[in-house]
Amino acid sequence: MRLTAACVPLLVCAACAQPPQPPPPAPQAPANLEVNPARIDRARHDLPSGYEVTGYTGAPAPFAAWGFGTSAVSDPVQCAMLGAPAVDAATTTGWTASGPGGIVFAVVADATPGAALDPAVVAACGQWTVASGPSTGAVTGLPGPDIAAADTVGMSTAATTVVEGGTQTRSHAETFVAYLDDYVCFVAVVTDPGSPQPALGPGFASDLLVKTVSTLRG
Repeated sequence: MRLTAACVPLLVCAACAQPPQPPPPAPQAPANLEVNPARIDRARHDLPSGYEVTGYTGAPAPFAAWGFGTSAVSDPVQCAMLGAPAVDAATTTGWTASGPGGIVFAVVADATPGAALDPAVVAACGQWTVASGPSTGAVTGLPGPDIAAADTVGMSTAATTVVEGGTQTRSHAETFVAYLDDYVCFVAVVTDPGSPQPALGPGFASDLLVKTVSTLRG
């Protein structure tokens, strides 16, 4: 009995020696998701050196960046939603930059009410085509980058245009689009496959979209 009694203080002291539980982590401040389209000009600072930047004046749609007009027709027809998101063209702001690695577009516009990225359309448009006048394009779906509180989609486009005399010109475009509730933003990089200059890297457009959205959100 004396042996048992002697062990009790030791057990009590061992329990007292346990370190206290760490305090719960402090709650993180919510991310700023408010978009200010005027900030898109700041995203040009992520361009490599040697690029000449001008304001964007075209339609707020990847189709326009690829060289297709407003009469572009897609097959399947629903895939046109990816090439021409539902936005208010009057609210378009952005820039385009040309340099040795291609032409870069960064554009944002107000989304029309109810505009959203439809997962069913994305699933149906893994491979599709687009045509407008003398231009045709083959489009392959790409996964969009991870952006907080945004739906994203990517597209790789090989376009061909027939000019006078039957000569063909070719271009390649990597495009990524982010749906940001009340806004739609896209970044496209268009390159000439026959150019002797090295094109911007395959991840450049995706990375620039992430940076552009971060810039828009401040």
